[in-house]
Amino acid sequence: MRKRRDMETFNLSFLDVVCCGFGAVILLLVITKIYEPITIQKSQKDLQALVSKLERELEIIRGDSTVLNQRLSSSTTQLANNKEKKNKLSGDLFDIEGQYDTTKAFAQIQSGERNTLFMIKQSLTEVMKKLQKNQIFSEGKAVGIPVDSEYVIFVIDNSGSMQNNVWGKLKNSMADILAAYPKEKLKGIQVLNCNANYLYPSFKNGWIPDTPGNRNEILRRLNNWNAICDSDPTRGVSEAITRYTDNKKRIAIWIMGDDLANNLYDDPVEAIRRVASKFNKIDDSGIPFIRIHGMAFPNNATFNPVEFQNMLRVLASENYGAVVVESY
Repeated sequence: MRKRRDMETFNLSFLDVVCCGFGAVILLLVITKIYEPITIQKSQKDLQALVSKLERELEIIRGDSTVLNQRLSSSTTQLANNKEKKNKLSGDLFDIEGQYDTTKAFAQIQSGERNTLFMIKQSLTEVMKKLQKNQIFSEGKAVGIPVDSEYVIFVIDNSGSMQNNVWGKLKNSMADILAAYPKEKLKGIQVLNCNANYLYPSFKNGWIPDTPGNRNEILRRLNNWNAICDSDPTRGVSEAITRYTDNKKRIAIWIMGDDLANNLYDDPVEAIRRVASKFNKIDDSGIPFIRIHGMAFPNNATFNPVEFQNMLRVLASENYGAVVVESY
C-alpha cells in the first residue's frame, strides 16, 4: 500500500510541472502577440517616410536631369550655330582675300596708268603754256555773257591770295554780273566758297531773294568772310550742282578764283565734269538748265593760274558758259 501512494504523488507533480510549462509558453505567446502590431505599424510608417523621401529626391534628380538636358540641347544648338558662322566667316574671308588680290592687281594697273597719264598731263601742260601766249580772253567787265538764268550761284575762292590782292575786284565783278541780269528775271542768289561753306548758312537749302538791299548786304558780308578755303572749287561746285539742280529752273554757276594752289583731287576738271554730266540736263532746245561760267583773278600771289583758267574754259565750254579773266 505504501508503494502505490508514492507513485501517485510523483505523477501529480509531473503533471503540474507540465501544465505550468504550457501555461508559460501560452503567456509568452499572448504577450508577443500584443506588441507585434505596434512594431509592424511603426515599421510601415518608417518605410512610408523613407519611400516619400526617396520619391522627393527622385523628383529633384529628374528636375536636375531636365535642366541639364536643356542646357545640353542649348549648348549643342549654339555649337552648331557657331560652326555655321565659322563656315560663313571662312567663306567671307576667302571672298575678301580674293577681292583684295583683285584690287591689288587693279591698283597696280591703275598706278601704271596714272604714271602714264601724269606724263601725258605734263606734256599737255607744256603745250597749254605755249598756246596760252596766243589765247585771247575777254578782260574787264562781264560783257557778252548769257543772262537767261533765273538763279545765280557764286562759288568763290576766299583764300588769302584772293582777299589780300583782288578782293575789291571780285566784289565789283559780282556787282557787275548781277547788274547784267534783267531785274524782272533774276529770282534768287546763293554764295558759297570752294569748300562748300555758305556765306548765309540759314539759306543753305534755299535762295537769297534778289533785292538791292540783299545785293549790298552780300558784298558787305564778304568783307569779314573767313571760312576755310583750299583753293580748289571742286567741292563748292559739286555742292551747288547737286543741291540746287532743278530741271525746271535755269541756274548760272560762277566760279571765281585765282589758281589751283591746293587742289585736293588728281583731276578737278574731271571730278566736276562727272557731277555736271549726271545732274545737268538739256532742255528741248538743246540748252542745259545749268550754265557754268568762270572768272579768273590772276595776281602776284598765284602759283598756278594757267591750270585754273584752263579748267574754267573746259567747264564753260561744255556747259554753255563764258570765261572772263581779269587783268592785273
